[in-house]
Amino acid sequence: MAMAVAHCCFSVLSSTVKFRYSVSYHRRLATSTSTSQASLDALSPKATNDKKRALKTSSSTSPRKFNAEVEPGNLQDATFLNAVVKVYCTHTAPDYSLPWQKQRQFTSTGSAFMIGDGKLLTNAHCVEHDTQVKVKRRGDDTKYVAKVLARGVDCDIALLSVESKEFWRGAEPLRLGHLPGLQDAVTVVGYPLGGDTISVTKGVVSRIEVTSYAHGSSDLLGIQIDAAINPGNSGGPAFNEQGECIGVAFQVYRSEEAENIGYVIPTTVVSHFLSDYERNGKYTGFPCLGVLLQKLENPALRACLQVQSNEGVLVRRVEPTSDANNVLKEGDVIVSFDDVHVGSEGTVPFRSNERIAFRYLISQKFAGDVAELGIVRAGRFMKVQVVLNPRVHLVPYHIDGGQPSYLIIAGLVFTPLSEPLIEEECEDSIGLKLLAKARYSLARFKGEQIVILSQILANEVNIGYEDMGNQQVLKFNGIRIKNIHHLAHLVACCKDKYLVFEFEDNYLAVLEREAAMAASSRILKDYGIPSEKSDDLLEPYVDSVRDNQAIEQDYGDSPVSNLEIGFEGLLWA
Repeated sequence: MAMAVAHCCFSVLSSTVKFRYSVSYHRRLATSTSTSQASLDALSPKATNDKKRALKTSSSTSPRKFNAEVEPGNLQDATFLNAVVKVYCTHTAPDYSLPWQKQRQFTSTGSAFMIGDGKLLTNAHCVEHDTQVKVKRRGDDTKYVAKVLARGVDCDIALLSVESKEFWRGAEPLRLGHLPGLQDAVTVVGYPLGGDTISVTKGVVSRIEVTSYAHGSSDLLGIQIDAAINPGNSGGPAFNEQGECIGVAFQVYRSEEAENIGYVIPTTVVSHFLSDYERNGKYTGFPCLGVLLQKLENPALRACLQVQSNEGVLVRRVEPTSDANNVLKEGDVIVSFDDVHVGSEGTVPFRSNERIAFRYLISQKFAGDVAELGIVRAGRFMKVQVVLNPRVHLVPYHIDGGQPSYLIIAGLVFTPLSEPLIEEECEDSIGLKLLAKARYSLARFKGEQIVILSQILANEVNIGYEDMGNQQVLKFNGIRIKNIHHLAHLVACCKDKYLVFEFEDNYLAVLEREAAMAASSRILKDYGIPSEKSDDLLEPYVDSVRDNQAIEQDYGDSPVSNLEIGFEGLLWA
């Protein structure tokens, strides 16, 4: 069976850079990035030691329009080509196994384009964990420093600004076009691997549907094209025949069974990103409904649920952290979303004679928007309203702020479980139980984390515990742990003689408190660690969870990744 590999399109200039993605799905996508290695796995975008991806977005402004269509013979002199720039980024990623330090920095190249108002769009993976970003215009030999204003991980788009007036002299920003039709001609422009000058490839639109975004581990509208997208194309624009930008190149699908499958972020997603940034002064993310759904294709199933027509999807589970948890119940059937009827396969009408996944309607909303759902509950039709917000991940795909949290107690290193940590540690060392929780468990309250003992820094005070590692800590001195900040607070306030840590499978680690505190400074010095805790844990702890009964409740038999779309009849909204 052929293995599909996903690749990011940005170009990595460092000597050896490995892109590893822990993918537990049938299909793998690749974001378009130029790198020194040939294959890059990507479908759950987790940032590891040397892994980077290229993403790019466009702006909501309305730059000057191009009035005439571009003739093939005149493409060399087309004005819009001058709006495409090359991006040079220096990345310094966190070391998730040793969270108090950074990894060795490396550099990469990608593409970007001008959207007016002194701003550029590119892919988020092109500037992930950026230390320095520079851009260079076509036909120029000067690189200008750029600043990252906003980064949309879920939609793989980043907004850049360049302050230099010299950079913008004579610049013509691009105009965003409409969603193209099937078989429409498309031209991809960027700076891919294989040369230093601008590159142009042509093709047609092959498909438009909700697509898995490799970098953000999300599902949004995407345009599939057959034009070549190579490493370094990430963040570059795709044009129609009128010279309008119809999207941003960001990933490719590589497999022995398929070829010429590239993906473009459509302008609808780009405009949503830009509008979100303009509304809030920052990027807040695409919202979700927060329910696990099942298709209702089977007539007997519909009859049992008292659904009269061939429509609707069954609510199998509601995420405890979503607003839908206060409105919807397991067993409800969603038959409409804002008066748009939902089919039994979980699809809704799209354009003239097409259908698209129900999640498309949700992605058109913004965080905090209210959606009206038509549901059938116990055979009775009713309408309810749900507030849509970004999803709360129990095990995050990306770390906000860039640096993971950690706490060191007498050589015991605690840190929250994250997908980048799983990739860095390798799945075998993490263990099946933790992997199952990462893939299947739901956050029971906002702020919940799976805190693990990642390793032991050997010392006489922790003798006998050296072989413990990558185990979830459940309780401290009999109190169930909510997150790593909670653990740090409990340890700091402890006056008991012993520090008792209870782990999964009834493992115990007990330390004498005064001896542990006395040994901590020596251990930090021996291992060259600057602090016993990360900076975020220095802030006062605020307990946001008031219902402690929710902490005891267990969720863990449904997939949590929204990439599980249509798999065995299940899909995430």
